[in-house]
Amino acid sequence: MADAKKGDSDGFLDSIEGGIKEYWPWILVAIVVYLIFRYDLQYGAIRLILPLVGVIVLGKIAWIMWLHYIQQDFISGIDFVLLEIVPPRDVLRSPKAMELFITNALYHFSFKGGKEEFWQGAVWFWFSLEIASIDGQVHFYIRTPTRVRGLIETQMYAQYPQAQVKAVEDYTLGVDEITPKSAWNGWGCEFKLLKPEAFPIKTYIDYGLDKDPKEEYKVDPISSVVELFGSLKKGEQMWSQIVVTPSKKTYHTKGTWFGKHDWIVEARNTMFKLMRPYTSQREDPGPGLVKLARIEIRVPKFLDNTATAMSAKTSKLGFDTGIRVMYVAKKEVFDMSSRRNLRLIWRQYAKPDCNELWRINSTQGDAYSGVLTASPETIMLLANRMLNEFRERSFFHLPLRHHIFSQHLWHWPFPGFFTVDGLFKAYFHHKTFVLNTEELATMWHFPGQILKVPTLERIESKEASPPANLPT
Repeated sequence: MADAKKGDSDGFLDSIEGGIKEYWPWILVAIVVYLIFRYDLQYGAIRLILPLVGVIVLGKIAWIMWLHYIQQDFISGIDFVLLEIVPPRDVLRSPKAMELFITNALYHFSFKGGKEEFWQGAVWFWFSLEIASIDGQVHFYIRTPTRVRGLIETQMYAQYPQAQVKAVEDYTLGVDEITPKSAWNGWGCEFKLLKPEAFPIKTYIDYGLDKDPKEEYKVDPISSVVELFGSLKKGEQMWSQIVVTPSKKTYHTKGTWFGKHDWIVEARNTMFKLMRPYTSQREDPGPGLVKLARIEIRVPKFLDNTATAMSAKTSKLGFDTGIRVMYVAKKEVFDMSSRRNLRLIWRQYAKPDCNELWRINSTQGDAYSGVLTASPETIMLLANRMLNEFRERSFFHLPLRHHIFSQHLWHWPFPGFFTVDGLFKAYFHHKTFVLNTEELATMWHFPGQILKVPTLERIESKEASPPANLPT
């Protein structure tokens, strides 16, 4: 009994020590406030605190500006290259091969030291997985920093030995601008997840592609995308990009002041919240502090699929992801139905009992208010902005103007002249979310044999070096 009491007292003291370590700033503030009112120092304290608060606020602003400056300086030194991936004539592997490529080639997680992060401005690399149709000719691209080009090529050849990887010019440069005076018109949008990130979208496993079915029985969602892209006429272009970087999102830990946790813990918390009505807890009735002895969760049948999918999502690596699509065409051939088809094709990844992609930031008349329609000039300005953002592959580390004049801050109706047709049009507020390697591989992989789109370039045979024993 004495040992039990000693253990309980040690646990109590440990909890107090942990609380002091975690909440010491607030404890210090409470002590200062008590002394001020205890000794009637209010007026002197105000004269002392106001300058201190001003220094803290200005220091915080200066720190944010410094980090933004050094990060932009670091980013300006990164050289990017656009690689076109020409798939082999017959793709016999399931999207699992692409999932392994994404895991090995694109997950560049690293811990940055204080000097790297706060003095050199080092940031994690980001990549763009793209599909583009130029006059109906379909291409697969990866935009990557040149420093890791070799890794991209080796891992692509490891999974698709007969593919071809080659550096090409940026296809987006073929569209100079979208203005009332230019030859081009355009429409674009971005996507977000309709539900929290813990809920996955529909993946290739849901389509049965992990079992490598015979070609005539395959139902591959990428086939719909390639067919749509390959149906364009001369003068039309259709682009999609999935910009990714290893996830470093953090969330506030409930019940703490400064505690943080990652997306995996957040996903589990979301699952526990979903299962709370079906959860029973039994407490230990023994002496001393009451302890939780057992948690029992009885998942109802109609939630089996959701719970299984949520659990499976956290078992694979996660990427912070931004998705953007765009349709551009010469003004004389611009087709409104093509832009509608482009946004509707993403519904095939919807999983109603889990999650789906939802269109946002469309460059159209209801871009801001949904009530006050923007002018044609404003719509073209928004399309031209999206063209530049597509060209820059911008979702992470945005320019300062995107933070200061974000639609998230200057939304309708306050102030109206900033958002509709007044002095300034606020920038779209980009949404990023976590997708795992399985979800990414579903949306970006090579179609198999059954797809015979004549405008999809395929390589007939693999280029190889000559044997080393040839006579000189």
